[in-house]
Amino acid sequence: MPETLHDYATRLETLAREQGLDYYPVQFEEVPPSFMMEVAVYGLPVRMPHWSFGVRYIYSLIQHRMGHSRLFEVVFPGNPGRAYLARNNSLQENTLVTAHVLGHADFAKNNALFKSSQEQVGYRIVDQAAAHARQIGEAIETHGQQRVEAVLDAAPALEAHIDVFKHQRRESYPTYMPEHANPLADDKFHKRFGDLPGQEAAQGRGKEKQRAPVPPSPERDLLWFIAHYAPELEDWERDIFGAVREESFYFYPVFACQIMNEGWASYWHARLLREADFLPQSDYLDMVKTHSDVVRPYAAEEQHALAVNPYHLGFSIWEQIVAEHGLERAFAVRAEEDDFGFVRNYLTEDLAEDLQLFKYAGEDDTIKVVESDIDALRDGLVAPKYNFGAPAVFAKHIGVDGSLELVHEHKTDGRGLDVGRTERVLDYIHRVWRRPIKLETIDEEGNAKIISRS
Repeated sequence: MPETLHDYATRLETLAREQGLDYYPVQFEEVPPSFMMEVAVYGLPVRMPHWSFGVRYIYSLIQHRMGHSRLFEVVFPGNPGRAYLARNNSLQENTLVTAHVLGHADFAKNNALFKSSQEQVGYRIVDQAAAHARQIGEAIETHGQQRVEAVLDAAPALEAHIDVFKHQRRESYPTYMPEHANPLADDKFHKRFGDLPGQEAAQGRGKEKQRAPVPPSPERDLLWFIAHYAPELEDWERDIFGAVREESFYFYPVFACQIMNEGWASYWHARLLREADFLPQSDYLDMVKTHSDVVRPYAAEEQHALAVNPYHLGFSIWEQIVAEHGLERAFAVRAEEDDFGFVRNYLTEDLAEDLQLFKYAGEDDTIKVVESDIDALRDGLVAPKYNFGAPAVFAKHIGVDGSLELVHEHKTDGRGLDVGRTERVLDYIHRVWRRPIKLETIDEEGNAKIISRS
């Protein structure tokens, strides 16, 4: 970091701790914008190679060059945390970004969902992801690009299909059904009957143990399920599924707390800069302009938006919480909630009206308000976050021939599957399951549909 920025960052950290922020040390580094783009697309500075990341990169690059997005910083929670700042940002922009990062670092250390994730996955995800990349590189050298590519097609396609309510490290299913105790075993008559001559042998024979079905109940965590129960996977293939799953557990809190997290970081960069009396007035004014760009509700050239800016929404809710309930309550909310509770409990009807938040729809080249009910609005904001944003597909049964039955809980999702995408994903799964697969679902019109591979 340049000397002036390093000085500002040091003094901002002191101010942040005086204000009550609590975080693990953060390592700051300025990097070229091309590196920022790659990190934003891959999700991590070093990650397993796969063609899908290239597709994301091209899309993001086009969006970036068209002016639809701008990457100011990329932050990785951990102990220590890591923050990359774009080298082409101005001193004023990167000073604001530094304060923004401190808000993220405080959130990551203290939010319950982030804490749970890091306790399970570890506090050094960047190093772990680099180890995964090396592991996959060695697999390519040993088994060839084509075989490894087949596994990498399947595992990242299922990266959202984990069960965040189960621990990252899970026990295998029980092999046998549980034995039910005899409720009459303690009855005096049955005890005397059991003591009669010749009964010992009969009791010793007992019943044969009954094997438990696999899975014992519909299984949501498809990455874990395939890694443990695919009939013909080799150990190195199971390890790849495990690596993708581990990284998915790391990313889930970022996904499920985006509005809260970005709003919290925005609130704190605004507050810290406002109270940083060591900043020259001209620099501060430039930072205020950057802050306005970050938390504006719409794109720079437009005066309306059909997609909610999480920075703007989160920042507005946090300002309201602090104004009405005080900073201590805000710290408690930061620790306890995710976006589901945050939006439902703290997006009030008055604030929604002030922010002009409504459900819109396009009709005859015009935009119309179709729903203004506050509960419907809240549900609409958080609905895309359910189940990590993926359809609820469960492993239902493994047949005696190793065939796999999957079921889509369309009633829970309230929608059908994109059949084209589903066909491609089933192709990927079939290559690693290597036995027949059947998926029960509905199509986009709501008609029952079975998609199979044999």
